[in-house]
Amino acid sequence: MVEKICVVGLGYVGLPLACLLATKYKVIGYDKNKQRIKELKKGIDSTKEVLPETLKNSNLEFTNNEKKISECDFIIVAVPTPVDKVKNPDFSYLRDASRIVGRNLKKGAIVVYESTVYPGATEEICVPILEKESGLKWKRDFLVGYSPERVNPGDKEHTIEKIVKVVAGDTEYSLERIAEVYGSVISAGIYKAPSIKVAEAAKVIENTQRDINIALMNELAIIFDKMGIDTREVLKAAYTKWNFLRFEPGLVGGHCIPVDPYYLAYKSMEIGHVPELILAGRNINESIPSYIAYKTLKLMIKAEKTIANAKVLVMGITFKENVPDIRNSKSYDLVKELKELGLKVFVYDPIAYQEEVKKEYGIELIRDIEEYAPYDCVIVSVKHNEFIKFSKEVFKKIIKAPYLFIDVSKIINVSNKIKSCFEEFKQDKDFIYWAL
Repeated sequence: MVEKICVVGLGYVGLPLACLLATKYKVIGYDKNKQRIKELKKGIDSTKEVLPETLKNSNLEFTNNEKKISECDFIIVAVPTPVDKVKNPDFSYLRDASRIVGRNLKKGAIVVYESTVYPGATEEICVPILEKESGLKWKRDFLVGYSPERVNPGDKEHTIEKIVKVVAGDTEYSLERIAEVYGSVISAGIYKAPSIKVAEAAKVIENTQRDINIALMNELAIIFDKMGIDTREVLKAAYTKWNFLRFEPGLVGGHCIPVDPYYLAYKSMEIGHVPELILAGRNINESIPSYIAYKTLKLMIKAEKTIANAKVLVMGITFKENVPDIRNSKSYDLVKELKELGLKVFVYDPIAYQEEVKKEYGIELIRDIEEYAPYDCVIVSVKHNEFIKFSKEVFKKIIKAPYLFIDVSKIINVSNKIKSCFEEFKQDKDFIYWAL
């Protein structure tokens, strides 16, 4: 029977998991970020994944004191695994977390990793660190498991407990204990993978598959755009077949879909195979911000707008809708491309944190879309619900005629469910409307 659990890393993955586990167990939430711990103790979650009342009513013990880890016999590591500047795996957070856990590892404890890695990384990278730091012997004094996170930030429907949890252990005993712990809080059920490597591989291909499918949609969007065909109308027609997969073109940012394929590609090349399709998909998706920027420039020239000192408003800087996360933002890449083309770019995002955007990207967010109006063009790059409230009259007021509107985020599709002005743009002869 597990007596106490510690979740190491209280971000988008770790915090919701810790809160869920705290409904059944004594749980310590550890994060080395002192400010993060202070906020959580006050009931504030800057990721907006957990409600204040949930935090305040939880039995969770928040701490940045790593010694508290030694009280626990079940430890879950949920830290980021990004890529570096040349797109190679960056294991710095994982190594650091393993060192912290290792030097506070209780004999007999089970350590479960949730971070996305390539197949074999848990046993090749993490286990040796745990042994070195603890002085304990793997499979004799402590056990290791893997249970890949499947969190979708901002999604209030597919929450942790509603998603089947894949679990794996280094022994039959650890597998059963890990399945028992997760199974007690995951209502969707548990899938026991036959090995840690299988579970690692399953996780890394989930987002690789999505990346490749989105890349296909992006390439099709480019082809159809050159042919003068509306991509969305093509997709609507194709969706009528039962086995046509529902993917759409768009910006692929964040910390999962554009990152995980590089982990698999890295390991693939290490064993002597060049993953051509995986890398081709990555290259296509990485090129989309540049394509949109040049398309914007062409449309501005066609609309006879003066390019020198032209002003563009970009609405949205986070990596996806309705979340404040700006990691690996492709909207930023778009802003950068537009600036390199000589345009004056202003960014508005009511969801993102001003200070964080300034620190990460050097961008000063404007506080009101009318602040620097009129603009020569408006680009909606993220479909925040906040943007639905603006009327067509507002856009006519802030854009110089002819009204050039670029819909990168497919905001018009959102409008099918929420009444707004966006569905009118395609029919309004005063608007030049273009969508990816």
